[in-house]
Amino acid sequence: MAKGIYKRGGIWWIRYAGIDGRIIRESSGSETIGKAKELLIDRKKAVKDGEQPEKRKVENHAFTELAEKYLQWMQNRHRSASTKEYRIRDMISHFGALPLRRFNTQLAEHYQTALMNRGLKPASVNKNISILKAMFKKAVEWEMVEEEVHKRVSKVKLLRENNRRLRYLSKEECQDIVKACDAHLRPIVVMALNTGMRRGEILSLIWDRVDLKHGFILLDITKNGERREIPINETLRATLQNLTRRLDVPHVFFDTNTGQPYQSVKKSFQSACRRAKIQDFHFHDLRHTFASHLVMAGVDLTTVKELLGHKSLTMTLRYAHLAPAHKIKAVDILDNTLNKATAQKVHNLAVSR
Repeated sequence: MAKGIYKRGGIWWIRYAGIDGRIIRESSGSETIGKAKELLIDRKKAVKDGEQPEKRKVENHAFTELAEKYLQWMQNRHRSASTKEYRIRDMISHFGALPLRRFNTQLAEHYQTALMNRGLKPASVNKNISILKAMFKKAVEWEMVEEEVHKRVSKVKLLRENNRRLRYLSKEECQDIVKACDAHLRPIVVMALNTGMRRGEILSLIWDRVDLKHGFILLDITKNGERREIPINETLRATLQNLTRRLDVPHVFFDTNTGQPYQSVKKSFQSACRRAKIQDFHFHDLRHTFASHLVMAGVDLTTVKELLGHKSLTMTLRYAHLAPAHKIKAVDILDNTLNKATAQKVHNLAVSR
């Protein structure tokens, strides 16, 4: 790669020194490196001839323009596009048509504070701020705003999160909530309890990814971007075999009236929790329930990690305290190998004397 040329997103940028010696960064506006090389040669020639090159001026765009363009770009690229759209719509209602050049660290922090005052948890606030930063990064690539604005927005620090929540159901509660579910929701909850799959993974699942013959579900695109195979137990197999399938609908779970996959089951799930008299419980906690009961049944954490699709063991370790039997077993092993060996040596020494 030629010196002074670099890539940001899909666009090539150039970097050179102006007449006053200051470094100038400029977008070539092209995805082809050749265009960037040509522009860099022209800019350096102008400086050598004693002319200060005029950078391409960025028009003054509004936040609503960026938001709508980002929403369109995000479709079919982000696995959680629907969830992110909800957050971006919230930003539109907050910032409106405010010019992008008006954004700075303080303005972004005020939005962060507003989210906190509305009662959002740190993790949720951080997701909104992270999306806002990503939007301004794209805005620079799309030449909708200067890089300096993106730097100011990026200075906002994320809040410290408390990810220690671990709410899971007992065996009896699992049975209660399945019984309390509406007909369309019941198989979805059964799948969550028996696979630990995320809500988005379940609602977007298509039959081509379900192999009932060999007994597994194949997820090619997961939250971590990795392939994952999930075994199908007998309970889930029976549930899947009883589902209505349509040749014109590829999805496993869909609205029979529209033929479209469910976008959300939040309201029906909350209703099921109320009927089952289960409080402070979210759909994602079904994933915690799956993992917790595996650990309590003696399944090792490495296997649980693979089933959940965690990239590292760190996230899975939150379930470690549910396996006290493993600690007892470990101490017993030490007792059998260390203490009994020592006792035998003492006995042999006493006999020899």
